[in-house]
Amino acid sequence: MYHSSTQRRHWTFSGEEELARCRAEANRKFRSKAVASGKVQQNDPVLLEPHEELAICKYYEKRLVDFCAVFKPAMPRSVVGTACMYFKRFYLNNSVMEYHPRIIMLTCAFLACKVDEFNVSSAQFVGNLRESTAGQEKALEQILEYELLLIQQLNFHLIIHNPYRPFEGFLIDLKTRYPVLENPEVLRKTADDFLNRVALTDAYLLFSPSQIALTAILSSGSRAGINMESYLSESLMLKEDRISLAKLLDSMKCMKNLIKKYELPRTEEVAALKQKLEKCHSTELSLSASLKKRKGYEDDEYVGKKCKMDEEDWTDDDLVDSL
Repeated sequence: MYHSSTQRRHWTFSGEEELARCRAEANRKFRSKAVASGKVQQNDPVLLEPHEELAICKYYEKRLVDFCAVFKPAMPRSVVGTACMYFKRFYLNNSVMEYHPRIIMLTCAFLACKVDEFNVSSAQFVGNLRESTAGQEKALEQILEYELLLIQQLNFHLIIHNPYRPFEGFLIDLKTRYPVLENPEVLRKTADDFLNRVALTDAYLLFSPSQIALTAILSSGSRAGINMESYLSESLMLKEDRISLAKLLDSMKCMKNLIKKYELPRTEEVAALKQKLEKCHSTELSLSASLKKRKGYEDDEYVGKKCKMDEEDWTDDDLVDSL
């Protein structure tokens, strides 16, 4: 149940401001560590700003969704949602300058397959990369290296409550208890589109799965010209509970605003930021080279396995591109 879950207790935040503070702190911590290593100065232009890190994360999260969309065999939506949530959570407390999102995004997808019991072998998984056999083996080696780090940075909170199950529950409820709407299935297509769009925003870190699912239903009804106020007031019995109704309506408004203002970074912006990112991970800087290596866990909160970013490694171009 969501209300007794680690997702509600530890990974549902009060607002966008709190998320921004978490990301800024992750950026600050890495900058401090990089400066302490003597490799860079505090205001070195090679270091990314928090808003630049966020842009990089948006780009790679979209790549993650695209990778999952063309995955063979077809990946269930719940697995995609779990992978995206892992990715969002990881970069709330970690910097892309330390852990490259290219490998983290694949590790998130790989772990999500396991947790959600989508049974694909490791060979099948990396077979979805546009790479040679040797390249796929190298990618798998990196994924397995980072899997423990990912689990640790998620605080071992691996169960994700996605909005897809409550969404189906609301449709069943509409069919059985809301005769005003003759065919609730007419809401599905537009509601699915809403869920796909809201998944790229921070909504999953701010609202419960049922709130997101209900907003998808009501948004779809609104776009179809269907007034569903009576469903809220009568079927969900919110007529007398004005406080809960007001909170729900505020949440719905906030979700719609998140979708409205969400923008993927421009192609030229991504290209420039990726150049800066690669410099951070280059052998010249080696910002994470000072980390102590050990098997299993790392003392402070870091696992000392450095992402291999030499020219022999696979790159973004090796990901299956659905565009």
